[in-house]
Amino acid sequence: MIFKKRTFHGTEPERSTGDHPAELERRVAHDLAVTPGLDAADVTVICQGNTIVLGGHVATKAESARAEEAVRLTKGVDEVVNRIEAAEA
Repeated sequence: MIFKKRTFHGTEPERSTGDHPAELERRVAHDLAVTPGLDAADVTVICQGNTIVLGGHVATKAESARAEEAVRLTKGVDEVVNRIEAAEA
């Protein structure tokens, strides 16, 4: 199979990483996915302005705290609301 480079009328399409909430959600989700010691498969990310609301489930409270810290370090995030539930009691 051969893949061609994407073009639009012969030129490469413009890619912007603007301030759209979906872009911030994407960056946060990526940062969570690559955070060491965190299984973020069941973590949800919702963007409300520059506030990120985390939900879902993780195995430990330490993972929940790790997720919150990773989000706080993401460029563009002003506030984090952590509603992640840990399986350990």
